[in-house]
Amino acid sequence: MNDWSWGVLGLGGLSLVGLLWAEWQNRRAARALFKSLCSLGFLLFALSLGVDGWFAQLVLVGLLLSAVGDVLLLFGSSRAFLAGLGAFLLAHLAYLGAFVQVGTPSLGGLLLVLAMGYGWLRWLWPHLGGWKAPVLAYGVVISLMFWAGLGTAQSEIWLGALLFYLSDLFVARQRFVVQQPLNPLLGLPLYYAAQYLLAWAAR
Repeated sequence: MNDWSWGVLGLGGLSLVGLLWAEWQNRRAARALFKSLCSLGFLLFALSLGVDGWFAQLVLVGLLLSAVGDVLLLFGSSRAFLAGLGAFLLAHLAYLGAFVQVGTPSLGGLLLVLAMGYGWLRWLWPHLGGWKAPVLAYGVVISLMFWAGLGTAQSEIWLGALLFYLSDLFVARQRFVVQQPLNPLLGLPLYYAAQYLLAWAAR
């Protein structure tokens, strides 16, 4: 990595610390600032490493759409949440398109993803109310992305896909089950670790 990459990585780490503090203290303005910096960080990190080839460009599209989703989720309305869900769904489609170029999804991976998907769907379903259709659609797409990620030999990809998948469970818990500081305090480090890993994979 070059000096720019290390600098961006440092900015991302410090911004994540600030974001976790803002979540713990429930500081809305600070949350918006630090979350925006964190998301800008993984975009700049990918760009600092170079974006050459179709795989890297699709990953960059996924990162960009994720950053858009991050900003939308800063707003508390249901409309903004739905728009953010849509942005992340498109991001997962971009990641899916990238992953299938460098790996082959396996039957074993499919069985694992189906088992995990059944578990989270059974857990969430009673809490979803009118959100069942969009959450189910999103769940299918992120599961496909996760399955494709598991089919690659690059640890940055399958680990990034796994961490992204797990981080969304905390988002769902916060939105639909119970609002607790524990959800973002655990989910956000998983999410940003996932995005930086995927940015690293695109180098």
